[in-house]
Formats: sequence, structure tokens, C-alpha cells
Amino acid sequence: MARTDDDSWDLASSVGATATMIAAGRAMATKDPRRLIDDPFAEPLVRAVGLDFFVKLIDGEIDFSTIENASPARTQAMINGIVVRTKYFDDYLLAAVNAGVRQVAILASGLDSRAYRLQWPAGTVVYEVDQPQVIEFKTTTLAGLGAQPAAERRTVGIDLRYDWPTALQAAGFDPHAPAAWLAEGLLIYLPPEAQNRLFDNITTLSAPGSAVATEYVPGLKDLDPDRIREQTAQFREHLDIDMPSLVYTDERSHVIEYLRSKGWDAAGTPRAELFNRDGLELPSPEDDEPLGEIIYVSGTLAG
Repeated sequence: MARTDDDSWDLASSVGATATMIAAGRAMATKDPRRLIDDPFAEPLVRAVGLDFFVKLIDGEIDFSTIENASPARTQAMINGIVVRTKYFDDYLLAAVNAGVRQVAILASGLDSRAYRLQWPAGTVVYEVDQPQVIEFKTTTLAGLGAQPAAERRTVGIDLRYDWPTALQAAGFDPHAPAAWLAEGLLIYLPPEAQNRLFDNITTLSAPGSAVATEYVPGLKDLDPDRIREQTAQFREHLDIDMPSLVYTDERSHVIEYLRSKGWDAAGTPRAELFNRDGLELPSPEDDEPLGEIIYVSGTLAG
């Protein structure tokens, strides 16, 4: 089903299920002996969502030979992509707080567990912004596990299509102090004007010395929906999700250029560079990311 301006979801449907898919990848990567990332909360969160396919995936119970266009190599490529993405943003956030930033805002936080699993300096406040039912599910699930945040965690239950800047400030966010912003896995699910508005709002709320990180897909407007359906067949046959219909492919602003126009000193790192940096083999073209090249972006706001 195509996206609409007022659509909604939970963690087992539509855009929300993609958060569960990414968490399943983090759970599998955490079991990898190379330990490039460590997310002990990913697996219990995926189990709590209860989508049978993802539970079987992390348990190693999926027989890829029975699924059209699926293979262990394609699944490993997906997991490795999640590894480099997660590690990039982990490193970015820790660099920001180690440089003195003490408030972090994670937008569309989904099943992100960084407030619980990263080593935050004393006095750090982590704000998580997402739809109320998503926030409530994660908070309740992790509390049931006895998990305690490693920083002061403040939740902001609001859809990003509404007035989230006001809600964020009502939760205690200080626009006069530097902040580290994270918009991970978000932009492709926003219409072009909403992407611009997101960065406009972030800039308005940011004091000099703030940091921002996100990623973008340069070839999004040329996306081949048939190739995505082929690459995601292993999910589509088990989940009522049509991945291409979740993405807005209209022409949009170049993220780095747009941020620079707003005063950010922003730079991008291609995904392939992250694979090399983390010692991971680049996937073959037939197993590679169906979105094409992904550029990871971070930057700081000048004084």
C-alpha cells in the first residue's frame, strides 16, 4: 500500500517493520565473533515485536533454499550493511559527547537502544522522538528486562509530521546548548519537502557546536522498484510489506549541500569506504544493497 500523509504504523507493519528488520540485523551482528557492534537489546526487542520471520532469522531457522531470490550471501550483505551503519553512528555520537556535547536527540528512534548500550559521559541527556506507541513499546519491553539507561533518557512521543520541536523543548531540550542530532534510516521515508523541513527545524534548534548525522541515497529518484522487490523477496514472502511503496522517490535536496547552506560543516562518507574501514568484504552486485550507493553524513554547526 502506498504511503499517505496521515498513515500510521506499529513495529510489525509498514515503516515500523523496517525498524524491526534493522534490529534483527543488529541482533545477528552482535552474535558475530568479530564483535564490530554490540547491541544486547536488539534480540529481546525483536522477539517482543513477535514477527515470526525475524525471530526465525535471528535463530538461524530460515532455509534460504526455499525462498525465491534469497541466499545466505544476500542476508550477510544486509547484516554487514547494518554493521557499518550502526558503527558509523555509534562512533559519531560518542565523538560528539566526548567533545563536550551533553544533549543527544535521536529522531524516529524506533528500536534504537543507544540510550542503554553506549558509554555516555555523566550528565548526558538522550532524547528519543518517535510515535507514542513505538516509544511505549520499547520503554515497557526494556523495563521488563530490567534494563537501565546509561544516560538520562527522555522520551518524546510524537509523530515527526507534527510539531515535534515544541514537544522536544517541553521535555527539557535546550536550544541554546550544543546538541548531537541523529536521523538514522529516516530520510527515504520522508517526502522531499519534509526532508528540508526536518533540517530546517534541526538548524533552528541548534546552538553553535552542535553536530548532526544522517545518511542519504543519491540515486533514490532512479530507484528500480522491481529490483527492490527481487532483493527483498525473502522478506516479502513472509511479511505483508512492499518495500518500494514505503519510500518517497521524488527529486529532493542534496543533503550535504542543503546542510552547508544552513551553516553546517558537513561531509559524506560512502558506504563502500565504511566496509573497507571495518574490514568487511564488499558484497557482489547481485547481493548488494537494492537502494544503491548510500552516503553517510555528519557535520557540525559553526559558531
